Amino acid sequence: MCFSAAASFAGGAVLSAVGVATVRKTVRPAQLSFASVPLIFGVQQLSEGFVWLSLQSPGHESLLNISTYIFLITAVVIWPVMIPFSIFRLEGSERKRKALTVLFGAGIITSLYYGIGLMIFSVDPEIVSHHISYTNDFPKSLALPVFFLYLSATLMPFFISGVRKMYLLGILMTVSCFITGFFFREYLTSVWCFFAALISVFIWWIINDSRKG
Repeated sequence: MCFSAAASFAGGAVLSAVGVATVRKTVRPAQLSFASVPLIFGVQQLSEGFVWLSLQSPGHESLLNISTYIFLITAVVIWPVMIPFSIFRLEGSERKRKALTVLFGAGIITSLYYGIGLMIFSVDPEIVSHHISYTNDFPKSLALPVFFLYLSATLMPFFISGVRKMYLLGILMTVSCFITGFFFREYLTSVWCFFAALISVFIWWIINDSRKG
């Protein structure tokens, strides 16, 4: 989480608990990947808690590297494929499944780019103005188009899906993205993951509603 180690650990613990409760509410295998999103967010926030601790207590380079890469792999490698795939699994309309397949392809391209980038280029986390900034050496010329693919893969599936209330989750995610980009642009990865993690609790409601249906 983007404010302190304590907030990260507290948020991670709550999200993990909500994630377990959400997974337990699933009634069919197709729901499992989507229901696990809050749980994965919980692990991601716990990992950033260790990033905070490592930055505030120099001398723990191994812990810093491991926790940094767990956080970033989740943020930019897992989510671009996890979101469209998990929503695809829930979709019953063949037409919408085809659209989600295209977004899943965009997510794969995005994940490959960031995954390879994390292996080749250095990433340096640092605390700036009570937030964590992840500075990297990725090619600047590709930053904008790849980020567009990232947004397409992680936001558009919510609006394409025919699942009840899914579009509301998409609205919340999109609004949080714009707020983060406007007020916290330099800390986008950390801060938007914080907002998205909180919003992911909404998934419990969607799964619960689907279970009742």
